[in-house]
Amino acid sequence: MNVLITGGFGFLGGRLGQYLSGECNVILASRTDQVVPDWLPLSKTIKIDWESEWSLLDACKSVDIIIHASGLNAQDCSDDPDKAFLVNDTYTQRLVNAAVKQGVKKIIYLSTAHVYSDNLTGVITEDMPVANEHPYATSHVAGEEAVLSAANQDGVSGVIVRIANVFGRPADKDVHCWMLLVNDLCRQAVVKKSLTLYSNSKIVRDFVTIGDFCSVIGLLIEENNTGNIVNIGSGKSYTIGEMAAKIQSNCLNVLGFEPPIILKQKPSMNKNSFQFQTNYLDSVSFQFANDFDGEIKELINFCNENFTRN
Repeated sequence: MNVLITGGFGFLGGRLGQYLSGECNVILASRTDQVVPDWLPLSKTIKIDWESEWSLLDACKSVDIIIHASGLNAQDCSDDPDKAFLVNDTYTQRLVNAAVKQGVKKIIYLSTAHVYSDNLTGVITEDMPVANEHPYATSHVAGEEAVLSAANQDGVSGVIVRIANVFGRPADKDVHCWMLLVNDLCRQAVVKKSLTLYSNSKIVRDFVTIGDFCSVIGLLIEENNTGNIVNIGSGKSYTIGEMAAKIQSNCLNVLGFEPPIILKQKPSMNKNSFQFQTNYLDSVSFQFANDFDGEIKELINFCNENFTRN
């Protein structure tokens, strides 16, 4: 099976490539010329010019599955809403068109839990309406619609995954993932010997390990699930402060010390309720490992190997 991963050199794309490489022929796509990386020596690489129909058709040639992991992050979408829609919406539509012409069997679109709301509270289910007006969310919804439209009309199977807060070891230290809360704190522990929280420590989030995320995508590749919207989250909510404390205790096991937690923002007294439900995955009996401690230890070790000051 030939699997094309757009954004293949990113955080999610890189780890997915490593996960799938044993069973699939992995093609890592990027906007720039890339050599085959040391962390995935059996892969192929391809450069995509998103303004060129020929380039997109060439990328999709002989491909069975596309995992569309390329897109702008929330900050970039906020800074340039027009570019957000160009990348997350227009480019996705162009990819879908090329995939249909080349007979691609399935497209898995990586979206975000933030399409539901700019303040995720209460119970979040896959059949809820989307309500977030931030360009990060609205541009992703537009990209989702391009994939679902093709799945309904053009024969290609399309699956939308709305992802909670994924954390874990990247494929390479230079991957742009160190703004993510858990990844950032693990790096801080190694580099600064402390954990500084700049957000309210009472904010509640659903965190999911990148190991579980990859397992879900592996399942979705195999399942007959066209047109489905799939939430990917652990179903376990933690405050930012609780996650920092979990990292702190794992640092004691891995590094031999507990870095102090420094609060840069006065915490609220209120802890919001949040449950991110994964109804589709429950329906197919998928079991999350939720090995938070194991993933955090692996991430701390990775940071210690790559960022320790001499």
